Amino acid sequence: MEPDRWLGVELRHFLALEAVARAGSFGKAAAALGYSQSAVSQQIATLERLVGQQLVERPGGPRPVSLTEAGRLLLTHADAIAARVAAAQADLTALGDGEAGTLHVGVFQSVGQRILPELMRRFVATWPKVDVRLTESADDSELLALVERGELDLTFADLPLTEGPFDSVELLRDPYVLVVPADSELGRGGTSPALREVASLGLIGHKHCRSVARLETAFRQPLRYVFQSDHNQTVQALVAAGVGVALVPRLTVDGDDRSTRLIELPKLPPRVIALGWHRDRYRGRAAQAFVETAQTVCAELEFEAAAA
Repeated sequence: MEPDRWLGVELRHFLALEAVARAGSFGKAAAALGYSQSAVSQQIATLERLVGQQLVERPGGPRPVSLTEAGRLLLTHADAIAARVAAAQADLTALGDGEAGTLHVGVFQSVGQRILPELMRRFVATWPKVDVRLTESADDSELLALVERGELDLTFADLPLTEGPFDSVELLRDPYVLVVPADSELGRGGTSPALREVASLGLIGHKHCRSVARLETAFRQPLRYVFQSDHNQTVQALVAAGVGVALVPRLTVDGDDRSTRLIELPKLPPRVIALGWHRDRYRGRAAQAFVETAQTVCAELEFEAAAA
């Protein structure tokens, strides 16, 4: 295969391949891209000629088209290239905006409840011309994928981050606690239950908290979950109803709810909350200021928790 043939490969060829793979037909891919069907077919044929491989299986009739093994392999590189182009576009937008413009930030529920209100109050007072757009997800790996594609400038996430082109700064260490009904005998007398006792309980927890999966290393045995939800209020309400006990980070719990109480579990490693960003992207002054404000707010929260 002559290397110079690859110089003819263009981004539109990759986008056509991705659209065909997603839609399962040339017609639907053309509609999604705003092209004619013949234009999409021509782009795929050109790409196959340039790379010297058949990329798409064309069974004919009503059956859907699909990618060959070569097509699937090339698509993984195409996705990465498209992500870098999107990141470059976002970089130039951020550079042109300066002190004004838009800052896209990813959050998850406990951050939105406990950290974000005070953080936003301080940031907006200092950077009134910056429009902060928030994207929420229970799964921080989804938010990090948006950072990689250039759709988010910053995101809150648990450490360690998922694999990718990311840098981060630690904000807060959030200890795990056991949430039990207010009348439970567990932890009476100020002593924490042994980890083996906790592991034997029917637990309620979160579906998409990545740090939960690492807890089994500390317990040295699988945990038995009777229910999992990404809604903090649901978790705590089910504990109060006697469905189980919750093993969750303290930040997710409403400490003023008198139907439940918290038991400290000092032998468990805490969840570590961070702010992450794309290491290869330009970070404007507004983004840097947002990170610094988050560090200040979280340091105060940790100090208040320690004092309490």
